[in-house]
Amino acid sequence: MHRRTLVALAILAATAFTSCSALAQAKEIRIAHVYGKTGALEAYAKQTAVGLMMGLDYGTNGTMMINGKKIVVIEKDDQGKPDLGKSLLAAAYSDDKADIAVGTTGSGVALAMLPVAEEYKKILLVEPAVADSITGDKWNKYIFRTGRNSSQDAISNAVASDAEGVSMAVLAQDWAFGRDGVKAFKKALKKTKIVHEEYLPPATNDFTAGIQRMVDALKDKPGRKVIAVVWAGAVTPFGALADADLKKRFGIEVGSGGNILPAMAAYKRFPDMEGATYYYFGIPKNPVNEALVARHYKEFKSPPDFFTAGGFSAGMALVTALKKTNGDTNTDKLISTMEGMSFDTPKGKMTFRKEDHQAMQSMYHFKIKVDPAFAWGVPELVHEITPAEMDVPIQNKR
Repeated sequence: MHRRTLVALAILAATAFTSCSALAQAKEIRIAHVYGKTGALEAYAKQTAVGLMMGLDYGTNGTMMINGKKIVVIEKDDQGKPDLGKSLLAAAYSDDKADIAVGTTGSGVALAMLPVAEEYKKILLVEPAVADSITGDKWNKYIFRTGRNSSQDAISNAVASDAEGVSMAVLAQDWAFGRDGVKAFKKALKKTKIVHEEYLPPATNDFTAGIQRMVDALKDKPGRKVIAVVWAGAVTPFGALADADLKKRFGIEVGSGGNILPAMAAYKRFPDMEGATYYYFGIPKNPVNEALVARHYKEFKSPPDFFTAGGFSAGMALVTALKKTNGDTNTDKLISTMEGMSFDTPKGKMTFRKEDHQAMQSMYHFKIKVDPAFAWGVPELVHEITPAEMDVPIQNKR
């Protein structure tokens, strides 16, 4: 066969392959999930991944299809590293032709990813990274967030703990999550006086010196004295705080927000501790949460956790938006659809605020009950703090 004929046939074959590939992609909705599957926050990340898939499945009635298009989820492990998360998201948009991305676990990694979404003009749905700056001064119009932000954490915990005559020390991790969390908490408090801020590296496992500095700042203060903890990760300070027996020795209480169930095992040592949480499987009463709890027990013989609900909520947000666009993944159309959009989640209704795309949602004021039937301190509902009760600031400058 003539050489030119062979070349022409090769070109035709390549063109046909490319056309088939493009046609296959046109029948797909490609979602990249970039998350810290390994690294310091892997327990959180794995829950998010489980929840995301369950949410997509529930929202599509088990079909994983929207308007004839198959949902394809592409997973990428950022290992909790900002530079890696940034490059993986770029690869997802460019090489994997992802229409939308979800991620990530750590706030520092999420902040590195935000400009990539803007560069590629594709939506990044942030779940569960918390730092206010994600939907604040680092925000761009391609960013939406189903996860709560630091202000929602802070305002709800202030509702639960703010009172006259209280002196407080704050223990937090020295990174975006901890710094943003304390900044928002201080702003939300109206009555309680913060007398000391203690920031420790995220990987800290010896809390002795930090606890002593907080004790020194609090022990001689009149009235009620509290150490408030803003902490994430596998190793928490709660065991060390309980071992220090602060209530008995100095009259110092400990307070904190919710956490994953393994971390809340230490809460059993703090009966009646109060705070506010994003989610606990036994609190919300709605059909979506009932479905999540039932399925999780069926598949894992355990209840869904803090970040499982978050991943599920992200999945529900995407399905709701894509159903409204009839499966059209055009970014501008999705943005206009999602701004102001309400959607069902295990926590009830969430709504993306138009100004910064932050999901407005309820939080839960709890008090810890020690129940021998559970391996963790049980957060019993005191009060559902609705979005209307939280003046969550709009912090972006755009």
